[in-house]
Amino acid sequence: MTTENITIRETENNDLHTICEVEKLAFGYDKEAQLTVALLNDSTARPLLSLLAYHNEKAVGHILFTRVYINEMSEDQPLVHILAPLAVIPEYQKQGIGGMLIKAGLEKLKKAGSKMVFVLGHIGYYDKHGFIPNAGKLGYQAPYPIPEEFANAWMVQSLNTEDFTVKKGTVVCANELNKPEHWRE
Repeated sequence: MTTENITIRETENNDLHTICEVEKLAFGYDKEAQLTVALLNDSTARPLLSLLAYHNEKAVGHILFTRVYINEMSEDQPLVHILAPLAVIPEYQKQGIGGMLIKAGLEKLKKAGSKMVFVLGHIGYYDKHGFIPNAGKLGYQAPYPIPEEFANAWMVQSLNTEDFTVKKGTVVCANELNKPEHWRE
């Protein structure tokens, strides 16, 4: 399979079942699907960006970006997002679909005026897509402490030419993601 047969589109309200199926298949359990549904229904996660990848008519991947703030939820802050989760169903993994979803999402967020995107994810994967490991060293702390041995998994990417001019501090996620159980291994 080549990625030229992949199409990506923003999700719609009637895509919830499809999104859940992709999340369940990709992770092998319901936790990420439940978190995704909760985030899609969380008003503090907006504006958000939810994308589905299709191979022909089959949904094979999903990515979600939700609104975050620095230090406190305040509407006068610059637009900043977090990527969580990214899901590709097993038989389509390691074929570039996750990268396509990341790229499409980052482009859309940049056009929408988002300044930065955070992710807590695998070293060696997200950094290949422009994320800088250890966002804490740049002054952006995760919502909950991350053990030193995993500090590089907390990453950030600037979406503007001014790089990291957004005020420094602790990232505050949407209510559904801003819970300690989502920040432990």
